[in-house]
Amino acid sequence: MTGAVLAMLSGAMITAGLLLGIYGMQRRPVRVRQPRPRPGWLVWAAGMPLWQRWSLLAAAVAGLVALVFGLPVVVAVLLPLAVLGLPVLLVTSDGGRRIARLDAISEWTRNLASVITAGQSLEQALTASVRSTPDAVRPQVTNLVARLRSRWPTEAALLEFADELDDATGDLVVSALIIGSRHRGEGLSRVLTGLAESVAEEVRSRREIEADRDKARGSARLITILAVGGTAVFALSGDFWTPYTTPAGQLVLAALIGLFVTGLVWLRRMVADDPPARFLPAREVPR
Repeated sequence: MTGAVLAMLSGAMITAGLLLGIYGMQRRPVRVRQPRPRPGWLVWAAGMPLWQRWSLLAAAVAGLVALVFGLPVVVAVLLPLAVLGLPVLLVTSDGGRRIARLDAISEWTRNLASVITAGQSLEQALTASVRSTPDAVRPQVTNLVARLRSRWPTEAALLEFADELDDATGDLVVSALIIGSRHRGEGLSRVLTGLAESVAEEVRSRREIEADRDKARGSARLITILAVGGTAVFALSGDFWTPYTTPAGQLVLAALIGLFVTGLVWLRRMVADDPPARFLPAREVPR
């Protein structure tokens, strides 16, 4: 009886081993373990500059000290928020960088028109234009020429070039180049020359507008520095905070600070330089 049971168990184990071996030899897709997405606040904190992290820590400590010395709770909360919010509200605009890119597009378009006038094809002119391309758009033009040399279709390479420029004015120039690549007419150089002149005029007007906006941003920074500095001086002398230690006083203080921040936000929106929307949609070009 015992021998029969052992024989049955041995047969079952051999059969199970064969089945497991066959199962193990089958090919299966490798499951790649996706990393867990980090919480948003961790990503935000990781992108914070080092000086702002230390300033935030110092502001939090200063807020605790303020509470110990009997200052209003609003002040303790405001110090860390000021470290986080003021750099965002008072940051300088990147309008100068966009204007420099527009100027570079204008110069490159004018140079390209002169090369096409010399009798070269569009692809040859694009390749030859790299030597005189301004630095602001040199990487994008270099990539465009590299794609053309890799036998990309001209239109596909130009569309990818427009995506890299990511500018409405660049879309305008690329549209003219795409039409020129389709029809191969002789009027492309005149169209490019006219575009270069219109872009140069846009650059001049944008520089004047940006100069006026810089004045407004400078005034906002000056007002903020005077307000913060004046409050700090008054706080260190006399009983400046005494009226604001009561619940009603803290509500009044919070309302005053809210009005000041609202004014900064309103001013920032007034001088914001929102680029015009592109009309060539971003697309995936096969590589």
